[in-house]
Amino acid sequence: MERFKLLGAVHLFLVRDQQILLLRRFNTGYEDGSYSVPAGHLEGGESVIAGAIREAKEECGIDIPSDEIEVVGVMHRRSDSERIDFFLRPNTWHGEIRNMEPHKCDDLSWYAWEALPANMIPYVQQAWSNYRNGIWFAQFGWE
Repeated sequence: MERFKLLGAVHLFLVRDQQILLLRRFNTGYEDGSYSVPAGHLEGGESVIAGAIREAKEECGIDIPSDEIEVVGVMHRRSDSERIDFFLRPNTWHGEIRNMEPHKCDDLSWYAWEALPANMIPYVQQAWSNYRNGIWFAQFGWE
């Protein structure tokens, strides 16, 4: 009998001047046309921090020092499968943010906290709200 496997992902809350960096998904087959934050699945043998640093480089072209990033939220989520999502916020990064995956993202822009796009992916929007309200853990999609 094979054991159940829980998929893990990392999501980056890149913040400056009361703005958050969002990307609009494009040509991915999942939530295309909706806004999210830079994110990706964990690879085998990869820590949560290492995964977030890798995704920041792959999607935004920036380097994040491992001692300058912290986990700010966790979500146990149910969608097409069960997932565990880690939300991380770097205190600083090096390099200029740019769209490194134009084949998967057709907009990478800063949005004011109070003026987020209406077409944000719901669980990401909930995680951002949780972070802003000091809620560290949440479940989503179990109702």
